[in-house]
Amino acid sequence: MSIKVLVVDDSSFFRRRVSEIINQDPLLEVIDTAKNGKEAVEMTQRLRPDVITMDIEMPVLDGISAVREIMAATPTPILMFSSLTHQGATATLEALEAGALDFLPKKFEDIARDKDEATKTLQQRVKAIARRRVFSPRTSIAKSPSAQTPTTPARPALERASTRPAPARASTTPASPAKPAPTAAPHFKRSGKSYDIVTIGTSTGGPVALQTVLTALPANFPLPILLIQHMPATFTAAFAARLNSLCKIKVKEAQDGDPIVKGQAYLAPGGKQMLVEGRGASARIRIVEGNDKVNYKPCVDITFASLAKLYQSKVLAIVLTGMGADGRDGGRMLKNMGATIWAQDEKSCVVYGMPQAVAKEGIASESLPLDRVAARIMTEFT
Repeated sequence: MSIKVLVVDDSSFFRRRVSEIINQDPLLEVIDTAKNGKEAVEMTQRLRPDVITMDIEMPVLDGISAVREIMAATPTPILMFSSLTHQGATATLEALEAGALDFLPKKFEDIARDKDEATKTLQQRVKAIARRRVFSPRTSIAKSPSAQTPTTPARPALERASTRPAPARASTTPASPAKPAPTAAPHFKRSGKSYDIVTIGTSTGGPVALQTVLTALPANFPLPILLIQHMPATFTAAFAARLNSLCKIKVKEAQDGDPIVKGQAYLAPGGKQMLVEGRGASARIRIVEGNDKVNYKPCVDITFASLAKLYQSKVLAIVLTGMGADGRDGGRMLKNMGATIWAQDEKSCVVYGMPQAVAKEGIASESLPLDRVAARIMTEFT
């Protein structure tokens, strides 16, 4: 049975182009198109598509507002199309917070090096998010801002942001889709290992996942954190600034030569590779162009490998939701040096690709639901 797709865009040319690409895959079928957000909301309720592709800037009702209305009334996996600008990045991040699961550049030449690869990428993304169930933000919103985070497998949206105590730099973004029923919290025990640095690698679903984890860490978190998120170059500065406004810890887009200090998170800049050099007070971040043959810029494997060489067993590495297997090879190098690897569990992933790769490799010592990752991290330092 084919995956039913609703294509939403105010450009008739783009609606036709996206529809043609999607319909080339025998597993996908465009069931209708909409030219604005209002039509998208109405068609979603009537047609019940499996996936929606959504533009951001549209008349009558914009894409972000449409995402909010759809997620409130008829929760559906949504793939956003965005311009690769700072404004486009900010809007895309707002759409992800509203409940969208993934995004792609609107210019197909920005997706991949050739037409066939871009076509395949779009088809893969649609099929990947079609497998996820999403829930209305009204199903499980905490009654009090000081309520404890429910301890159930996380959904691919920022539901828990509204249930935590407000950070020093409060966000103005709305609450996003919450998951349904809570279950008992697992009991974590400290491993007894000591660490000098934490690193987190992720891709599809990563912006939501990283925000969920990082906003739960205290301002006095004792270690530096390196973040590797597959993301275009124009997005990472906006994403780092957004995280910095939401988190108690400090978050910045990494720059070449940055000293690595505790309580600071460094987001690898899009389009480049993030390495480390030195140890202790002399530790610095190196940002390099990297090899064009590497599929991902930034690449989790490359950062992990750099950490394995310098920090050896003193690394806590976490692989979160994402397509592909980035992080597996670098994770193996870390594991061989005695480092600790954790992976997000399948139920809470938008796409169980990267975490599955490290789990199948046998190098992940724990598989964790997203909403328990931060608590598990803190167990190691209390």
